[in-house]
Amino acid sequence: MTAIHSPADTATGTPGVVTGRPLAWLRAEALATGIAGLAIFAATGQPWWLVPALFLAPDLFALGYLAGPKTGAWLYNLAHSAPLPLTLLAAGLGWHIAALTVAGAIGLFHIGLDRVMKAGLKYDHGFAITHLGVWAKR
Repeated sequence: MTAIHSPADTATGTPGVVTGRPLAWLRAEALATGIAGLAIFAATGQPWWLVPALFLAPDLFALGYLAGPKTGAWLYNLAHSAPLPLTLLAAGLGWHIAALTVAGAIGLFHIGLDRVMKAGLKYDHGFAITHLGVWAKR
């Protein structure tokens, strides 16, 4: 087995590692994640205007790119992977803090929708290069 040293080392020669059937499974998983986030939000009883108002909040982490691609990718990926919204959900539910529960639920919804649209986790090489392909080539 050959190690992949950079996104461009994939079998297809295309940056972004996941292709074919695994990509379809990841997108199905993303759809389920997004639906779960929305269902959890619905269960909070909070007003629905919060969803569009807070939907882009995880994208604010892209401001890290102002400090360079490595910092930008790290911060963006922090906000666009499950541990952060799941931690917010657990804290919100455990401590009965609706704002944390809402933030976690909307975070999961955001991540799910991003991944369905093939906007994946970022590599240090540039914003458009993700684990699901090249974002600009959608």
